[in-house]
Amino acid sequence: MDILQLNDYRKVVAIGGGHGLGRVLSSLSFLGPRLTGIVATTDNGGSTGRLRAQHDCIAWGDLRNCLSQLADRPSVGSLLFEYRFEGETELGGHNLGNLILYALDQLCVRPLEAVNLIRGMLKIECKLIPMSEQPTHLVALEACGNRVFGELDVDRLESHPIALSLEPMVEPTQEACQAIEEAELIVLGPGSFLTSTLPALLLPKIAAAIRRSKAKVILIDNLTAEVSAAANHLSLKERIDWCHQLIGKPMIERVLCHADEERVDGICHYLPLKSKHHRGLHDTQALAKAIMSPMGRSRLIA
Repeated sequence: MDILQLNDYRKVVAIGGGHGLGRVLSSLSFLGPRLTGIVATTDNGGSTGRLRAQHDCIAWGDLRNCLSQLADRPSVGSLLFEYRFEGETELGGHNLGNLILYALDQLCVRPLEAVNLIRGMLKIECKLIPMSEQPTHLVALEACGNRVFGELDVDRLESHPIALSLEPMVEPTQEACQAIEEAELIVLGPGSFLTSTLPALLLPKIAAAIRRSKAKVILIDNLTAEVSAAANHLSLKERIDWCHQLIGKPMIERVLCHADEERVDGICHYLPLKSKHHRGLHDTQALAKAIMSPMGRSRLIA
């Protein structure tokens, strides 16, 4: 990979959550402080969900996941951050990284400061910003009028919802909006479409920042089917339409999809993107090259 060729973008923002965003950030980590990840904070499962239920804090799990994927390996810091307690005690099932972030949040003025402290400890140059520093939950509206509360239950839906919202509606992190407005390239996905890619776009000020931005916008399609049956029922065009509806205007110029042979179909660019070592993950070098390669000037609407 010609790193000099890939350094054309001075400011890149990736938006999402979970494992997908972490993979994108680790692929582009050579950009250092020019790369910013804006991380979903609506998770309510596992260790994160327990902390949220007991302490009404933001969801730390996706932030921890991104920090872990960006940390040098192997290192004592990365091992500690990923350690999970076993057994049936109060600590059983909790991830130490989540507990550290929560404890730092209690000591710091802002959750962002807690994240920055961990970035410093793990020597991570890439910036990570929670989409909001206030607790909120994902809510889906079904066609029958039923409201489904929380990421876990949204992922269990059998058919895709007609609308998504946040409850309560919260303010985005100011630094997230600023990073988007200054970006030259914005990357959406991959990951759980309804519960990782879309939550940040549900914040009106983040959507407005993307609309105002002059950045090129890329959507990365998933390599495999999602756990969520509802998300799997959405075609690629429908997912693009969801993004455009939330943003407020057509912004996606290119969609990166995996295929064994390279070809272009409209705004969809098909490339060999799967890792040879783990077929469920993107190859980091192939993904970085695909993301950073020059794009045409015209904006096309799927």
